[in-house]
This record gives sequence, structure tokens and C-alpha cells, in this order.
Amino acid sequence: MSRNTNSYESPFCTRYASEEMQYVFSADKKFTTWRKLWVALARAEMKLGLPVTEAQVKQLEEHINDIDYDVAEAREKEVRHDVMSHVYAYGKACPDAEGIIHLGATSCYVGDNTDIIIMRDAMQIIRRKLINVMSNLAKFAGEYKDMPCLGYTHLQPAQLTTVGKRATLWLNELLMDFNDLEYRIADLKLLGSKGTTGTQASFMELFEGDSEKVKALEKMIAEEMGFEKVVPVSGQTYSRKADSQVLAVLSGIAQTCSKFSNDMRILQSFKEMEEPREKSQIGSSAMAYKRNPMRCERITSLARYVMIDSLNPAFTAGTQWFERTLDDSANKRISVAEAFLGVDAILNIMMNVTDGLVVYPEIIRRRVMAELPFMATENIMMDAVKKGGNRQELHEKIREYSMIAAEEVKVYGRDNNLCELILADPMFMITREELDAVLKPESYTGRSSQQVDEFLEEYINPILDANRDALGESFEMKN
Repeated sequence: MSRNTNSYESPFCTRYASEEMQYVFSADKKFTTWRKLWVALARAEMKLGLPVTEAQVKQLEEHINDIDYDVAEAREKEVRHDVMSHVYAYGKACPDAEGIIHLGATSCYVGDNTDIIIMRDAMQIIRRKLINVMSNLAKFAGEYKDMPCLGYTHLQPAQLTTVGKRATLWLNELLMDFNDLEYRIADLKLLGSKGTTGTQASFMELFEGDSEKVKALEKMIAEEMGFEKVVPVSGQTYSRKADSQVLAVLSGIAQTCSKFSNDMRILQSFKEMEEPREKSQIGSSAMAYKRNPMRCERITSLARYVMIDSLNPAFTAGTQWFERTLDDSANKRISVAEAFLGVDAILNIMMNVTDGLVVYPEIIRRRVMAELPFMATENIMMDAVKKGGNRQELHEKIREYSMIAAEEVKVYGRDNNLCELILADPMFMITREELDAVLKPESYTGRSSQQVDEFLEEYINPILDANRDALGESFEMKN
């Protein structure tokens, strides 16, 4: 395929977003949806008794997809109005219906209703991909629910957790995003046919003051376009808070994926886990040995863009004047599209990474055992107290030995010798066998394994079971 190298190309189109999501925001999708809305309007007006014939509606239906963009563009140069240019082009293709196209409507009838339809369709794509990421992480969490690993607070080793339990933290945030997305999809309403300032005055004129027919018109249009409801009140446009609310959900997904990707980047630095890696993948042009977490770095990078981009519709919603202003348009058509394209790209990479996570059990175990003596001191001290030891004296000894062991590790680069110091001190009254029994990582993970099982069974599996037809999607990284 030839490419135009003389003008700007969006990386979302050339590098990141799927063709499926790009189509949702394409000119063909937009303008064919305009025509579908004009068909729905004409059909409803015909059924409600306006002078629109079935033959005219049929002709409009027959020419939904054969858009002559040259005619539309030439007309727009003359009239400087995109909607009326496409009304003109549609009329040329449907001469018998030319006079009834867009009857009673304002530009936002096609513009805003189409934007809502596009967001609905885009959210369905996001939903499907999100479910597949959740499925991958659920499998991973179940597989590694029993494997002890270091837990961290302040990025310092704390009590143990398990590899699978940590995965449920990522999965739980995806669940929060999924619930938000479900709500937004269900709550999304079509603008309907509201007229210039939202009063439906033009339609009241057409239907000679018959309010019930005006209401029926909206209901019929909404049903044909796949919506149960229209917004109850509006100005000329639907409230721009709708865009802000939808992008807040996309920002939430970006936040979750960024947290995951940052955790993975740190774990890859620890050599405990890695993202998938191609056999011939080059990590660095200078350092051939490097294994860089480039996929997770890309998630982080794109997520940062989406989170900032979500501020655009927030400002737009807050600066609309009365029934409408046009300062929303240029910003809206960029920010909404790019937020969806960005999250689409993020979830593609998330599907790839979560489907091939690499775990290094021996490294994880070694790092656990290097820290476990510190974590086991409370149990060692309590056992000594049960044998007659003095709790305060034992506590002071453990504090003293812990400082010595920390110095051995940090200053001299030696192994943690806390266990040897405790074994050599008769105050602790402990044998090697007893100490080894205390130093079992599995004894320090609390309810991690049970929490994984309970979380998956109660919260995640019902979603996956209800969406079996959406599962099985994967994504291959090509760049």
C-alpha cells in the first residue's frame, strides 16, 4: 500500500489503533449514519401522516452507501455548510426524495445523533476487548494464586502476597472500569429530533401542534437507530457532559492499564516477571543483551495521553453557552475520536501482554527468601516466649540482629545472615529444623489463595460466562 509521505499522518492510524476502531470514526461511517438518520426521519414522518411517500423512503434507503464525496465537497465550497452539502449530494442521488430530506430538522439532528451512535459502537468494541483482557488476567490469577512473592508498600518489601493475588488487584480495577462502561452504554440516549433550540418548534409546526406525534416521531427514530430512549430535554445539542462522562470511563481504563504497565515494568526490572518477547526482538541498538519492556512502556505512554485528553470534553461541557455554541466542534471531533483510538490501542497491547506473561519462579523464590527472615521474626519470637523466653529481651535481640543482617546485605553485599545469628543465640531456643519450618513462604501469604478463588467466582466468572461469545480474541504486536 502506498503512503503519502508529504503530509502528517496520525500515529493512531498508522501504528496504534485497529482498523475496526478507525472505521467507527471514518468519513464513511459518519456520512452513511447521517443518511440512515435521514431515512429514519422520513419513514417516521411518513407513518405519522406528513407528505412523504413510501417510494421516497425506499429511494433514500437504496442510496445510503453510494456517497458522492466530490459533489458534497464542491457544494461545501459554495455554501460553507457540511450538513447542507450532504443534503444536496443525497438529493442528487435521490431526485424523487430531494424535497423531503432533512424535513423539519436542524444540523444537529444528524451531527449529534451520529456522534452518539458512534460513541455507542466504539464503546461496544472497547467492552469486548476489555472482557478479553479480564479473561486473560483471570486465568493468570488462578494459575498463580498459590505462588508466594514479595508484597510491597512504598516500593519496599512488606508482607508476602502471591503472584495470583497481585493479578487480582489489576483485575479488580478493570472490573471497576467494566462496570462504569456498562452503565454508560446502558445510559446513553439519542438526541432525537429537538430542533434549533431544543423546543421542537419546527416539528410542532409540521404536525400542526400535535404534541403526541412530535413525541412519537422521536421514539420511532430512536427505535430504528437501536436506542430505547432520547434525552428528555436539550438545547440544540445533547449536553456535552455526555462526552465528558464517556471519556471519564476511557480515562479510567487508561489509569488501570497504566498502573498494570508500571507494575510490570518494575517486575521486569526485578527479573520476576516479563512481558512477552519476540524471538528476534531487539532491546537496544547499543546493548544487545537488554530486554526492554517496550509493550508496557507503550501502554504507559498512550495511557498518559488518554488521561490528559479526557480533560478536553470536561472544559467543553463547562463552557457551552445557553442552548449551544460552536466552540465545541473542532475540539470534540479530535478529542473524542483520539480517546477511543488511544484506549483501543492500549487494550490491544493489554490483550497481547496478558496472554503471554512470563513468570520466573526461582527468581521470585530467591527474592522472597532473602527477605523472609525479617518477616519471620515475630513468629520466631513468639515461639521462644512460649518456651519461657522474655519477650522484651527477645525483641531487643531481634532488633539488634536485624540491623547487623541489614548491614551485611546493604553495606557488604553479602547474604542475609539473620537466621544464623538467631540460631547461634541460645536465648531463642530454636533448632535448624524448627527454623526451617518457620521459614516457609506459604505460611505468610494469609488468605491470598482463597481471596483469588472467591473474587474470580463471585465477580469475574459471571461476567465471562455471560460473554462467552466475546472471548478468544488475541492481538499480535507488529511494531
